[in-house]
Amino acid sequence: MLTRKQHDLLQFIHKRLQKDGVPPSFDEMKDALDLRSKSGIHRLITALEERGFIRRLAHRARAIEVVKLPDSIEVSTLQPRDVMDGTSGARSAPTDSGSVQIPVMGRIAAGTPISAIQDISHNVSVPASMIGNMGRHYALHVKGDSMIDAGINNGDVVVIQEQNSASNGDIVVALVEDEEATLKTFRRRGRTIALEAANPAYETRLYQDHQVKVQGKLVGLIRTY
Repeated sequence: MLTRKQHDLLQFIHKRLQKDGVPPSFDEMKDALDLRSKSGIHRLITALEERGFIRRLAHRARAIEVVKLPDSIEVSTLQPRDVMDGTSGARSAPTDSGSVQIPVMGRIAAGTPISAIQDISHNVSVPASMIGNMGRHYALHVKGDSMIDAGINNGDVVVIQEQNSASNGDIVVALVEDEEATLKTFRRRGRTIALEAANPAYETRLYQDHQVKVQGKLVGLIRTY
């Protein structure tokens, strides 16, 4: 049996998927339920997952599958798989010009972490040789200068191969505590994850391994002069 808040959140997620095919953000869920903080949303989502109404897809921001609905929520238009998936459609689309179209997923912080990657804004063409034939890719606009010594400047577009693991020294998109995304060098020290900047003005941030999920690895960069 669901509490009123759990029921309202599940209904809100379901209706947004039916209406727009686009997932609500944590802020939108918080506002819809008139909660003061996103931590309350995290608790409600965890409760819905434990009760088998939703399933979170691993290693993706804002990725939730609606598994079932209570009788009190209209299910006539529920598709077999309603998914909140922040990287939906990220498979590279080849063109006739030797380039491929990949989705731009918004901004990534090269500095203080910003809100997690959420939505596709548009597509960008990249050379096919940059990404090869393996995996799924997406692009992000860089905001900040914490990776400047690695040749990544504010305003650049980085090309990311989607993956959920990394080796020490890889530059990765890291999702921190399911809320914030940042572009940093990945280093594992036992059960601690270090996210290192490439700018002495920024400190290395340390997290427990369960607090960090790798979203992808840097494979290319696009710069407009």
